[in-house]
Amino acid sequence: MNILETKGLYHDFNRLEVLFDINLKIKQGERHAIIGPNGAGKTTLFNVITGTYSPSRGAIFFKGEEVTGCKPHQMVRRGMGRSFQITSTFNRLTAFQNIRMGVLSSRGIRFNLFRKVDKMHDVTRETDEFLKRVNLHDERHLPASALSYGKHRCLEISMALATDPDVVMLDEPTAGMSKDETRYAIELIRQLTERKTAVIIEHDMDVVFSLADRITVLHLGSILASGPPDEIRKNKAVKDAYLGEMEG
Repeated sequence: MNILETKGLYHDFNRLEVLFDINLKIKQGERHAIIGPNGAGKTTLFNVITGTYSPSRGAIFFKGEEVTGCKPHQMVRRGMGRSFQITSTFNRLTAFQNIRMGVLSSRGIRFNLFRKVDKMHDVTRETDEFLKRVNLHDERHLPASALSYGKHRCLEISMALATDPDVVMLDEPTAGMSKDETRYAIELIRQLTERKTAVIIEHDMDVVFSLADRITVLHLGSILASGPPDEIRKNKAVKDAYLGEMEG
């Protein structure tokens, strides 16, 4: 079953087309990587799917229903989580408070300054358990801005998944990380996305081939190829357009 699908998707900026006839199929429960050179349209595609941009043509289907034109908050309510290429945590809030925002969202509780969330003991317990899972419990009282870069990125990934989404969209989750941080992030993503659907934009091919069940390659705004990792690795057109450049 396809949990996420686009049909004939186009997008333009001031009449300059950047996405051309994107027909993407994401199966339920798979980790699907989207790769391609800089400027291929990867983040634009994420922005269209998650409702930040509206497509100029085409349709988006999520869990069998058309969601073309839905806004980001509507997509979150439907079960889509997202992390960004640039960190987007609440920097003045602690790691605990950031994750708690995701837990509250997963329970359908809207944050309200007058609501006494500190007295919601089941929410506190679930938040602490989640922090332990992602190895951030020791930093629970630190503001997000005080975390190391790698921990900050992992907090953002964790926030996207604390909402308990059906599909999580991860945009460059390991960007700027050291090798050790990247290895930790791979294991974190693998653990948190178990039995979930994940769509990942990533430049690091070690990350892609470690995590992905299926890979789609974008080139100049169009899908060049889509298939399992071994098939993509051997695809001559993909090598010529992208992988050869990365391996070289």
